Order: sequence, then C-alpha cells, then structure tokens
Amino acid sequence: MSDKPKPLGPIPAGYHAIDGELAIGGRPVSALIAEAGETPLFVYSREMIAARMAHLRAALPDRIRVHYAIKANSFRPVLETMASLADGLDIASAGELALVLSAGCDPAKVSFAGPGKRDEELEAAIGAGVTLNLESEGEAERALAIAERIGMTPRLAIRVNPDFDLRGSGMKMGGGARQFGVDADRVAPLAMRIIQAGCEWRGLHIFAGSQALDAEAVIAAQGATLDLADAIAREIGVALPALNLGGGFGIPYFAGDTPLDVGAVGAALADRFAALPEMLAEAELAVELGRYLVGEAGVYLTRIVDRKESRGETFLITDGGLHHQLAASGNFGTVVRRNYPLAIASQFGAAPAQIANVVGCLCTPLDRLADRAALPRADVGDLVAVFCAGAYGASASPSNFLGHGPAAEMLV
Repeated sequence: MSDKPKPLGPIPAGYHAIDGELAIGGRPVSALIAEAGETPLFVYSREMIAARMAHLRAALPDRIRVHYAIKANSFRPVLETMASLADGLDIASAGELALVLSAGCDPAKVSFAGPGKRDEELEAAIGAGVTLNLESEGEAERALAIAERIGMTPRLAIRVNPDFDLRGSGMKMGGGARQFGVDADRVAPLAMRIIQAGCEWRGLHIFAGSQALDAEAVIAAQGATLDLADAIAREIGVALPALNLGGGFGIPYFAGDTPLDVGAVGAALADRFAALPEMLAEAELAVELGRYLVGEAGVYLTRIVDRKESRGETFLITDGGLHHQLAASGNFGTVVRRNYPLAIASQFGAAPAQIANVVGCLCTPLDRLADRAALPRADVGDLVAVFCAGAYGASASPSNFLGHGPAAEMLV
C-alpha cells in the first residue's frame, strides 16, 4: 500500500478559522451545531450566495437573465433567498412547483422542464401559469388537451435536443439520442402547432450539458445555441419571444480543477448580443444555473464517532455519509472516485499529521467521504467538513437509506 496520500479538492475561497475552528457566517461551526442541536448538518452561507450572484451579474451582459434551477438546493430559506436574487426559477416536478408556490414565488417567473411529466403535473403547471418546457410531441398534445379541458391558455416553450453537446461537461444533456427535449429538426413543426392552437408561445430551452470549467467550451456551446435558435425561429417564421441558453457553469470539486472564467464567457456573450439576428433581437435571453450559484456556499458537517485501524490504514468513521452526500462519496455520476474538498473543521488550517480514510456510518463500502487523505490528527468528537455541499447534497442524496433520515439544514 502506497504511503502517498490522495489529494483533496480545493476548499472554496471565503472560509476562515476562528480560534482554530472553521467559521461560517462569522460563527464557529460548533456554535452552529449547538444551535441546530445535532450533526450531521448542512450550513449554507447567505453572504456567499449573494456574493456569487453579484460576481455573476458583473461578468454577464446586463441583458441576460439569471434563472435558478432549484433542483440544486430547494431548502426553503435558500429558495426564498434565490427567489429574491434571481430573475426566474426552474423546476422539474410538481413537488418543486409546490415548493416555489408555497414560498410565495411569482409563477410567471417559473419554468418547468423534465421528461415524463404526468398529466396531473401538466394540469398543475398550466393552472398555476408557469411556463412548460415541452419534452416531446406527445407531451405537447397532452398539455393542449388539458388546457382546453380546464379552460386555460397554457404558456408553452419547447426544450430542444440539439445536435451538439457541451464539450467537457460532467453530464451531457444534448446531442445524440436523448430522453431530454425534442430533436432539433422536429421543433419547428411542433412550435407552429402550438402557435396555431392559440397558446402563449414562450420560445426555446436548449441545455447542452452541465459542470463545465472550460470557458471556451461554454462559449462555443452558447454560440451554437444562439445559431440553432435563430435557425429554428426562421423555420417557424416567428421571432423568438424567449430563449433559455441552459447552464453548464461548473465549480471546482477536485484537485487540479480551476474556476470557470465567467468574465470570458460574459465578454463573448456581449459580443454576440451586439449583433443578434432579427429573429432573436427582442427575445428574453436567460441562463439557467444551479450549482454555480449555491454549490460553494454550502458545507456538510459530520462528527467522528469512531477511529479504527485496519491492516495498517486509519478509518475515521462519522455519523454522516453518502445518504446525505452521495456526490462526495463518488456515487453521483463520477466514473473514477476522487476526493471532494474536506477538512477537519475543529482543527481548520492545522498541518496534516496522518493519512486517513473518512467514511460514513452506512453498511456499504461505497460510503466514503475521503480516501487516504492527508489530515490533522483527528479523533472521536472532532468535526469533519465537506465543502461544495450547497448543491446536490441534501437535494440529491438517498436520505432514507438504512433509516438514518435527513440531515439538519440551516442558512446563516
């Protein structure tokens, strides 16, 4: 067995120590845990979310609207914060529709994408007045029939499956055969059907991929999206009212990752916006982001409950695990498991003194939060912090696995 540790991902900027302990929102994490009453605990920083949005606004052209994809983090206080900061909210289920409506969000600023929408979901969306991003001709016909039955004029857009993807993206959402969207060459006839039926035509949604850190790849995908949208609009024969360019802005999770240059992305968009074709000249233009807005603003805190040695290796066993942090365990789309950014929160900034595996409390070898990481000496009672936990942590993990239940959450 090699004595060389496996690197940890980079801890996001903005975190510091108070008396040797990780602090969030100006408070040491032990005080936050005492307030919550338990570990494991997700803590989200309102200040970091607002700073990220301000940074993004400064980088992007004024014309572009920023939508928040609530699948990244739908915790009520985070959702309310994002509703006040973003220009729109993107949902993917009736459950998420109920969340945004109960939080007092304006349904006119909500769009609903996702394959396999049930009839009751379509009816709820049409009745609430949100924009439906249609994923197929069949879904369109069901939406039209439901709208006629309930006497509502539906707000309909079409999600396009483009003939390109986002190079280097973590998850490819376009190009080739996909369950997402209508193939680009079939969009115009469907749009004309929608318009002729008297619906409120809300344009196109084109999402090519996610979690990209290469600005040139994002720029190329956005350019191809604008070109495709123009071509489809010309085929329809109607200027496009709105275009969601998708997202794809990634954050650094692993050693060697570097932040996305959003300044370069914004400059390229500004150049394109200065010479938009006639069919896009008056369109509402938006990007749809989730993890980029909230991911680095969240920390998952879990307590070491046992320390053991096995065949020469040290295991720090925590009261958390993959049931709250599926992605950090390497089981959310990662081909080769790599370490997320992680630290001993109760000794934040201390020099490494051991190589240890940090594992969760579940009865599966998949439950690993860090492999052979160089860490300060830690023992029972010490706190572990997993960073980049503000997106696809609590919202994307099997919290009921083995009956442990969800982690507590708080916004500070």
